[in-house]
Amino acid sequence: MQWQKLIRRRPLGTNKTKSGLASCLTTLDLVALGVGSTLGAGVYVLAGEVAREIAGPAIVIGFLVAALCTMLAGFCFAEFGARVPCSGSAYLYSYVTVGELWAFVTGWNLILSHIIGTASVARAWSATFDGLIGNHISQALQGRLSLNVPHFLAKYPDFFALSLVLLLTGLLALGASESAMVTKVFTGVNLLILSFIILSGFIKGDLHNWKLGELDYNQSLTGLNTTSSLGPLGSGGFVPFGFDGILRGTATCFFAFVGFDCIATTGEEARNPHRSIPVSIVLSIFICFLMYFGVSSALTLMMPYYQIYSESPLPDAFLRIGWAPARYVVAIGSLCALSSSLLGAMFPLTRVIYSMAEDGLLFRGLARIHARTQTPVMATLVSGIIAALMAFLFELSDLVDLTSIGTLLSYSMVAFSVLVLRYQPDHKVSKGDPVAAGMFEMSSVPKPLESGAETERSRSCSTNIVCVLKSGHIVYISASVLVILLMVLCLILTQWLGRLLSGDPVYTTVTVLLLVVITGLTVIIGRQPQDPTALYFKVPALPVLPLVSIFTNVYLMMQLTSGTWARFGVWMMIGFVIYFGYGIRHSLEKSSQQPPTSSSQTIGEKNRKAELV
Repeated sequence: MQWQKLIRRRPLGTNKTKSGLASCLTTLDLVALGVGSTLGAGVYVLAGEVAREIAGPAIVIGFLVAALCTMLAGFCFAEFGARVPCSGSAYLYSYVTVGELWAFVTGWNLILSHIIGTASVARAWSATFDGLIGNHISQALQGRLSLNVPHFLAKYPDFFALSLVLLLTGLLALGASESAMVTKVFTGVNLLILSFIILSGFIKGDLHNWKLGELDYNQSLTGLNTTSSLGPLGSGGFVPFGFDGILRGTATCFFAFVGFDCIATTGEEARNPHRSIPVSIVLSIFICFLMYFGVSSALTLMMPYYQIYSESPLPDAFLRIGWAPARYVVAIGSLCALSSSLLGAMFPLTRVIYSMAEDGLLFRGLARIHARTQTPVMATLVSGIIAALMAFLFELSDLVDLTSIGTLLSYSMVAFSVLVLRYQPDHKVSKGDPVAAGMFEMSSVPKPLESGAETERSRSCSTNIVCVLKSGHIVYISASVLVILLMVLCLILTQWLGRLLSGDPVYTTVTVLLLVVITGLTVIIGRQPQDPTALYFKVPALPVLPLVSIFTNVYLMMQLTSGTWARFGVWMMIGFVIYFGYGIRHSLEKSSQQPPTSSSQTIGEKNRKAELV
């Protein structure tokens, strides 16, 4: 049946034929890639914006909670990295668990996220450099080559951003080890400069700035003779905007940790992926947390939070404490952060495209690997050219929120996949339904004549297999229902929280019932037997942690605007045209609907060969 094609899955235990990608990346390379992708220029700006307008000094709590929420997603990626050392990240993880259609949706949105991320970071790099030299580039181009199409095209064609993306595209095409070396250099310089900022803040900081009172506000207002530049000051103390400010600050800070998942796309290029991927994911998130926590602490200690200059908080802070030359150090760090972030966005983009093309869901030519450099050269060149053109011509501010949808969707899919897959019986064979895998293997093996104790053992084994199969089916259905219930709960919390807090009987009753059912289904899943396969890393406290991760991601997705969702719908329509017009007919997993030609040949494996240029 046609609908069965939408849920066909890749065998989790399949050992793909040699892909042609170079296995050259060490754990240090992966950590540098993850930190560089995550710790972008936002660390130089975001802390000031959130501290001044949203959370005050309590921004440090926001970063702590955001890091803990991110670590939940990181744990899920780490387990899959230890279980499936292949390129593709969340796309591949979805493919082996929930089927082809959802895998395509996840991969298609990851492509959008990384393309927009690459183009926007390139324009930010160009703007930062232009600002350092007095905005001469933008003034010259805007005067001569102005593009008068508001909300669609940029104010002027950005030749600098175009050249930068094409330059890094060439670097990525040269080889994974070469791009990893450049990433390590930029990331190392960035970490050194951030460490200098943190140390400076603790040396020149004043703990009194974390416990400001009304007298401090009055003195500031008297000195400025105006309140217009200060905005709402809050109520003073360490938490001037209350608990609500911490929550809103946490939601903003969460997106500062986006980027670590690029590590999961290096499965075929890491030397020891089963170990290095989970280790580097956890280390990257922890290092980024230390930097964000330290910079936000230093900034709010150096000056009162309400006096922070949002557009360039750190240079202004150093100017206030009398260390004006330090602002040039901050500028260098910002450019290094943008450079490593740009590479961190482009690297996973090419690997996701390569993995989808290799599976036949995108055009097969994009899976070509260069024989000498051992990189996915066609995926690199095509994605680099598209991102360069977007950075060159388009206004990206209205599209940046689309990256949030792709990221949160991938986090949710991976969390759901870990939750379901841990309770499945035999993940080495897939016949369209993971819970049928063990039954297929059991029924396909000829049974010799048995007698006495052997017959009894066979019956006992068959009974256990059937029980485990039923258990896997229970988990799959329960987890699917839980996702729907969590979506309803998030909808209530985002749209009708006021009515719920006011004690409205309808919303209160519905919320209580939802919590009871969610708790009951969680207990049911937790009582099922888990897959005992030994892995280097496994998510602890199943099924609670993946469910909390899904809840967090869905809640944040519902905070996005209707315009963002409308643009997401347009992008998905384009994707479905490609999938139903090409991918569904060229998918290599269609061979899984046929029996294997020999016992030594894994289903869907014989055609998985890389095309060498």
